[in-house]
Amino acid sequence: MHVNEANMTSMTWRESAGGRGLRVWWKTLLAALCAFACMFSLAACGSDKEAGKIRIGIKFDQPGLGFKKSGTYVGFDVDVAKYIAKKLGYSEANIIWKEAPSKQREAMLQNGDVDLVIATYSMNAARKKAVTFAGPYFVAGQDLMVRKGDTAIKGPDDLDGKRLCSVTGSTSAVTIKERYSSKVQLMQQPGYAECATALFSGIVDAVTTDDIILAGLASASRGRLTVLGKPFTQESYGVGIKKGDHALARKVDDAIRQMEADGSWQRAVQENTRGTSFKPDPKYNPPVPTEGEQS
Repeated sequence: MHVNEANMTSMTWRESAGGRGLRVWWKTLLAALCAFACMFSLAACGSDKEAGKIRIGIKFDQPGLGFKKSGTYVGFDVDVAKYIAKKLGYSEANIIWKEAPSKQREAMLQNGDVDLVIATYSMNAARKKAVTFAGPYFVAGQDLMVRKGDTAIKGPDDLDGKRLCSVTGSTSAVTIKERYSSKVQLMQQPGYAECATALFSGIVDAVTTDDIILAGLASASRGRLTVLGKPFTQESYGVGIKKGDHALARKVDDAIRQMEADGSWQRAVQENTRGTSFKPDPKYNPPVPTEGEQS
């Protein structure tokens, strides 16, 4: 090998090594910058959570509770969510609303798709194994809704031979059949709005589920349907939080207590059941939110 060739080979090797070194240094820098950005914003590095936002799961199809209407969200659960978010430091503009169907609520919290679930979420032992709860913020009771003016049905004992509608997979109809009226004719629909339509049309004689859900449907019916106002079970609605986040649960409990103390809770109930005679069972409402402290 000539001297010139050796020099050129040596130069090429040095340039190549330098290039590789520069590339390694650049990749290391990019990784460090990404890690640094992740510390300040979960929007970076592949997460779908936006900085300064809170994601709340609600129902989109329950009038009076969680209902999507012309791009806006209304209902008692929505009002509770807005109040809690504000106390946590988020304005209404910084809430990202997510639809939370009943069967998906636990998974949405476990996967980090939402920060809170406020969607008529009854607290029970099985669910507490999967998520942490705060609340309760409302204690509902199973009740019956009938056509206005119908006096044949005064309670669950009057349902023998009657046609009763509830939602597929709901335990409400099972409760009626097992505890009160074994001869009731059950009709199941995919949603309570369909049950309300069946009731108004005369296809069924009554609809059963939690009283505040029925009150929302009755309010939307503009006086054509009415809730009996005689609840015969209790269901404590809680705010679902990712399992183990006890600090957040305690903050949510504090917010619920403030909402009840300053009258906002009472106004939210009244505004979202307007036009009905619905009143929450005073034996249980407004409830004392202690779940966050116990979790």
